[in-house]
Amino acid sequence: MIRVLVVEDQRALADALAIAIAAQPDLECGDAVGTVDEALREAARRPPAVVLMDIHLPGRDGIEGTRLLKAALPAARVVVLTADATPDQLRRAVAAGASAFLAKHSAFGDILTAIRTTAHGKLLVEGSALAAGPARGTGDRCGLTRREREVLALLAQGHGLKTIAERLVLSRHTVRGHVKSVLLKLGAHSQLEAVVTAIRLGILPGPTGG
Repeated sequence: MIRVLVVEDQRALADALAIAIAAQPDLECGDAVGTVDEALREAARRPPAVVLMDIHLPGRDGIEGTRLLKAALPAARVVVLTADATPDQLRRAVAAGASAFLAKHSAFGDILTAIRTTAHGKLLVEGSALAAGPARGTGDRCGLTRREREVLALLAQGHGLKTIAERLVLSRHTVRGHVKSVLLKLGAHSQLEAVVTAIRLGILPGPTGG
């Protein structure tokens, strides 16, 4: 069972999400909470595998909440929900440790997919969460090699180093070197930040979303 914690201050939406998630055979969800402080207390009492975290919350915002939750529970995955994503918000959320970005108006099926995907250690950037629009035509300035672009594309699909090495017929050490180079060239501090940056620069196609 994947334990989910919903952090959302719109009570009706929070309760609806909690009830619908709990109805899934492979998911469990207790009472939703409306603030970061409540989320920290609930997470300490019943550690979640995945946290659905709204950005706009009273008091501390969801990005600060993500940072604090990851500090307390490094294994927890945080799915950031946003109604009005900006590039700065996305970069800050990535730096705080978010595993996924999802538009708040996404279909419930997309939310379930995000929960299950991130619970298994993969990254997810849902298309409509990138509504601010990528800056197309700037990808070549980063100087990524063809192989680095191939590695980046596989990272965006959620593959780990072992799988990437097998697909590209490379050693894991070589793939790790390519990943480090990609992060350096894109000015990213994590694989997810690299994927988000690459989508915005037009190096990767923007994903479609609900």
